[in-house]
Amino acid sequence: MTHVQRFHGIPMSKSMRGLCKEEDYVFLGTDRTTADKDAAETLEGDRERSKDRLRRRLQREEEEKERVREMEEKKKEKEEQWRSHVEEMTCSQKTNLQERLSRIRRFRQRFQRRVLGEEPGLESGERDHILNQLLTRM
Repeated sequence: MTHVQRFHGIPMSKSMRGLCKEEDYVFLGTDRTTADKDAAETLEGDRERSKDRLRRRLQREEEEKERVREMEEKKKEKEEQWRSHVEEMTCSQKTNLQERLSRIRRFRQRFQRRVLGEEPGLESGERDHILNQLLTRM
């Protein structure tokens, strides 16, 4: 087949190449069908490899989609946990503030009663009346 290399640079039509191949097979004494079988086997092997590559690529894409979906689910779960945490903190802060407000009001009422009780020059009837007015304003 050295002539193939030697005449490689010469432009030929497809039909001429086919004739040359047939002449080569006749000259070498090999059957064209065995060479075609070898070529067909090679072609079949190439097809199998390309199918395997395609299958592996599809599998990788599927795994990537699954990984992205899992990441999104984890992100949503963390956001939900954060929301519930903030909600709990807000609720506890409201409760604490309400308790503090009630303690301050009780202190203020006791303080005002004590101050009015110690006020000189007021009779007990006037003192009770003023005390009731102050308490109703609160």
